[in-house]
Amino acid sequence: MTVTVAAIQMCSGTDPVRNVETMRRLVREAAEKGATYIQTPEMTGALQRDRAGLRSILRQEADDLVVSASAELAAELGVHLHVGSTAIALADGKVANRGFLFGPDGARICRYDKIHMFDVDLDNGESWRESAVYSPGAVARVVDLPFARLGFAICYDVRFPELFKAEAQAGAEILSVPAAFTRQTGEAHWEILLRARAIENGVYVIAAAQAGVHEDGRETFGHSMIVDPWGRVLAAAGGTGETIVMAEIDIAAVKAARDKIPNLRNGRAFTLEGTEAPGKGGVAA
Repeated sequence: MTVTVAAIQMCSGTDPVRNVETMRRLVREAAEKGATYIQTPEMTGALQRDRAGLRSILRQEADDLVVSASAELAAELGVHLHVGSTAIALADGKVANRGFLFGPDGARICRYDKIHMFDVDLDNGESWRESAVYSPGAVARVVDLPFARLGFAICYDVRFPELFKAEAQAGAEILSVPAAFTRQTGEAHWEILLRARAIENGVYVIAAAQAGVHEDGRETFGHSMIVDPWGRVLAAAGGTGETIVMAEIDIAAVKAARDKIPNLRNGRAFTLEGTEAPGKGGVAA
């Protein structure tokens, strides 16, 4: 079965109202071009590093502007609209980095909270501690759509192949990686990670990204991408600016790739043995 999919590249600022208007415009354009599954990037609603500024715009899910606008937009256009993520206020005072999938009737099909927190110190002096603000998710998600089974991830999740393998073994034929990758890490790893996850699991990977210099001062890598189950890049954006990347994908290619390289079926249980690590009284093997 073939379907036309789209990844929306944005440069979200600190104002959710403006970002939602951008989202509406780009999603409508993608739908007009024939896309029936449309994905937006991580933190579609706002990119805001300042904690006080972030908390001033936070809303609980029932009152969130991105959530309500996306449900209306999906119903208006008759598409599956996947909001890569937006920041949602939780009852305990923390924040969820939460993605949503809405169906053509506007109903919410699924929500997914980013599992892995980006707590890193980069060579260029950037330091990130997502866990100081965000509450990590604990549940992986796969859902059945009319054209394929879809698995969920967000940004830093892409560095944890066990998540993608679990979703693929649960039948996922498309894996999603909406992101706001930093420029430094994106230049080094973005494309190779997306292609690797596609190859390892024999799946399509769709990754809508944030791109450019944002109002809060951060710089994201962009290069939104659609990759096929053989690791070929079907469509890709540049590193700056709003744009839409689209591709027609054939879900039969998933079975074909897995039949050629049946690693998901060929995996075997094993035990790990070894000597103690150096410094703990042992000698490295």
